[in-house]
Amino acid sequence: MNDPSRIDADLISRIRGGDNDAWQSLIDRYEGRLLAFTQSRVRDRSSSEDIVQDAFVGFLISLPNYDYSRRLESYLFSICAYKLTDHLRREGRRPALQLHQRDSGSADDVAFVGSARMASSIARSVERKEIEHTAICDAIGEQIGRWKETGNYEKLKVIELLFVVGLSNKAVAEKIGLSEQRVANYKSDFQIRLKAIISRMGLDEAVFPELAN
Repeated sequence: MNDPSRIDADLISRIRGGDNDAWQSLIDRYEGRLLAFTQSRVRDRSSSEDIVQDAFVGFLISLPNYDYSRRLESYLFSICAYKLTDHLRREGRRPALQLHQRDSGSADDVAFVGSARMASSIARSVERKEIEHTAICDAIGEQIGRWKETGNYEKLKVIELLFVVGLSNKAVAEKIGLSEQRVANYKSDFQIRLKAIISRMGLDEAVFPELAN
């Protein structure tokens, strides 16, 4: 299977099925290109890595809505560009995005122009972060409530160890006595459910642009 589009489609299908190795393969496949693109604008390795990590999280959030007809590379660059925009705004720069003129998936598809940041832009950015935080908290609370009602305490224990304690899939599996694949499946299920809840909130596309296709 040498066709890039088929490789990407296979990776996405496996990730949706909770395949941890597929997720790592996707990161290995695109992380370098996204880092090169981001670092050429930010000039700071640590900040670039944070932006790219946020982009991958954004991709996971949007995964239930991913359109297979869209090139994965272009899609990832688009999400990364949004995350980079937020970073530049926080740093006091006003980026100008060019995302839809071409669909080559290249870093050249996105252009940033630095200038003074206006107060209204700062206010919008702060407001967006507050909406994002509230939406995520509400989604987590809703899903945890559902699992409590149905007695899915094993899932709750896994999610707590993964996201609150910060253990790896392997460490959680060993601690609870589950297979690593089962832990990965619970993790994937939780993420997909959160994305679905957030998608139903009807938020403006500017809040979670990675959810829009």
